[in-house]
Amino acid sequence: MMQRWAELVARRARLALSLSLVIVAAAAVFGVGVFGALSNGGFEDPASESARELAAEQEAFESHETDVVAIYSSDSLRADDEAFRQSVEAVVAGLPTDAVARVVPYYADQARGLVSKDGHKAMVVIALAGDDQDERTTSFDLVKDRLEADGLTTHVGGPWAVFDDVNETVSEDIARAESLTMPIVFVLCLLIFGSLVAAFMPVLLGGVAVFGALAVVRLITTVTDVSVFAINIITLIGMGLAIDYALFIVSRFREELARQPGTDRPHVIAAITATMMTAGRTVLFSGLIVAASLASLLIFPQNFLRSMGYGGVAAVLVAMVAALTLLPALLVVLGPKIEFGAMPWRKRRLFRDLPQTSGAWARIGRSVMRRPVAYLAVIVVALLALSSPFFRATWGSVDYRVLPPDSPSHAAALLQSEWFGGERSTANIMVQGADQAGLSAYVDDLLQVDGVSSVERLDAAADDGDPVTLLQVSWPGNSQTARSQEIVEQIRSVSAGDGVTALVGGTSAQAVDLIDSIASHLPWMALLVVVVMLVLLFLAFGSVVLPMKAVVMNAVSIAASFGVVTWIFQDGHLSEVLGFTSPGFLDVTQPILMLGILFGLSMDYEVFLLSRVREEWDRTHDNTGAVAMGLQRSGAIITSAALLLAVVIGGFATSGIVFMKMIGIGMLVAVLLDATVVRALLVPATMRLLGDANWWAPGPLRRWWDRHGLREYDTSPSATVEQRPTELASR
Repeated sequence: MMQRWAELVARRARLALSLSLVIVAAAAVFGVGVFGALSNGGFEDPASESARELAAEQEAFESHETDVVAIYSSDSLRADDEAFRQSVEAVVAGLPTDAVARVVPYYADQARGLVSKDGHKAMVVIALAGDDQDERTTSFDLVKDRLEADGLTTHVGGPWAVFDDVNETVSEDIARAESLTMPIVFVLCLLIFGSLVAAFMPVLLGGVAVFGALAVVRLITTVTDVSVFAINIITLIGMGLAIDYALFIVSRFREELARQPGTDRPHVIAAITATMMTAGRTVLFSGLIVAASLASLLIFPQNFLRSMGYGGVAAVLVAMVAALTLLPALLVVLGPKIEFGAMPWRKRRLFRDLPQTSGAWARIGRSVMRRPVAYLAVIVVALLALSSPFFRATWGSVDYRVLPPDSPSHAAALLQSEWFGGERSTANIMVQGADQAGLSAYVDDLLQVDGVSSVERLDAAADDGDPVTLLQVSWPGNSQTARSQEIVEQIRSVSAGDGVTALVGGTSAQAVDLIDSIASHLPWMALLVVVVMLVLLFLAFGSVVLPMKAVVMNAVSIAASFGVVTWIFQDGHLSEVLGFTSPGFLDVTQPILMLGILFGLSMDYEVFLLSRVREEWDRTHDNTGAVAMGLQRSGAIITSAALLLAVVIGGFATSGIVFMKMIGIGMLVAVLLDATVVRALLVPATMRLLGDANWWAPGPLRRWWDRHGLREYDTSPSATVEQRPTELASR
């Protein structure tokens, strides 16, 4: 299959290159428009109790949500002074009526504690108009610039101010990450490849992957909502995998070109054909595996996770297609000019890229295989030790603490807590069908819940003759703590009476529902990923043992990275060095996102290594020699790919957003562990212990694979193409 595709691209290289560049240009123009089509938020499960409570509340009443909190203060004026009040009244009067559903200024509701104890600070609470997050985001955009009060110091907080600051910070972080990483990536590529043209290939392919994925996601927005956070994964995965794939293919092309007796067109075509039969096949399987892993995010009902799946799958598939079409066509056109701008160390060995049969990587592999049990025991114990903090992880959702301490909404939240008596959490309860006696009994029972400080009746109405009442339960403390989640669960366990419906919502309830939703969908995600991995790896290598071993090893290495993330971001270690405030828990969506990304990326290196091992096994049927040779021929490439990917990921670790920083550092740890400890030590040890069983499959599966399996070639790839360069060139 890959041979026929390679020959087709090689024969029509200039046409393929021209069409590819036209498509890329069109995708870039079309894809840039995606930014205006993306939605915000999307962390809720529409079927959850908290989501149903909010929908019922909005249908029955004007919104009672605390979407925006404007805090006004003065050193000289008190809130009850005429000048202070007039300034705030002017702000309230100037708010656009179509953007706000309800405004509660401090002077209209003395009972809500909207004035500080010293009397010099006061709050205005705003509920935004809109039935969904996008509409309320639009409302906030209309409101946020009209909250400044003359003569007073203004601080703006609340959930929508946090979302706005997160979006702004993410945009700045992406621009900064790209400006930091791209020059470093190019310099590293120059050191790795040794020539200007070759070093430009990964950067070119990365740009194609990002612009192409943006265009695909814009198409997706025409049929479903896609969160703005999809842009993050497009940049991360698109650049990262494109660099990896370019490295694999360009390195193999140089190796195959070095095998040829010349560098004219027939030999270039022969080299690119051999490259696509080997490295191209590896890229194909890697792309399908990573895309399948990221597609597992589509199982979750949260738009945030689904959007990451859309963006990730788009980035992977575009990077893969570009690596299998545009890049080989460009290499055929360039031919030996791939070495243009060769560095001094490169000039001394031009076209002498035949892989060594022995070297440092082979020696490492043979050393490991002489003592496989000792290496395996030490590595597994060390990885399990690293993973141990993850087993005591606690979970929450996004709040102001994901932002840097100097972010306006983060600062406003801290001031609100300091000036108005500490943080306070609430749960809104929509009660339908309760008479006054039943409602009073229900309120009394709610007040008996440990930790609850008050229960307030916010509103009441009649829905088709049934009384509907909105209650608000309050308690001290942050809404994302484990204690707040326990209080919500206790509130939900209180019976509202026979025939009475009580839906519990609010920020803490949303966190509880998010955690429950993630937990209920996670097993299906794991099942999908594992089944797809087993099938694709069997198709690639004709073994049922290697896929199972790969899944187990990936799980151990990913668990180790999760342990490091827990130790840093939940426990707060290194917070001063890394510049963040630990919330004391992990955002429950981020490990799921990391799992989808990392499982695919881990298989990326597994496929590349095992492809070279399988190549040697088919030639020699010597398991130990095949592993050592495969490691020798792929070790430097995998390490280089991991280094380049680590630079791209490291740019995200500089983010001011805690969950972006967590993803960056967690993936950085996982990639470095995977490319070094796992591939260089754990894989050789396990493959030595398994011996010939590495390649075992049941008889029917073995016979099927022998007939239909997607093997690279029947003999040596170079032998296959070297025998007929003239025939290939003449087609």
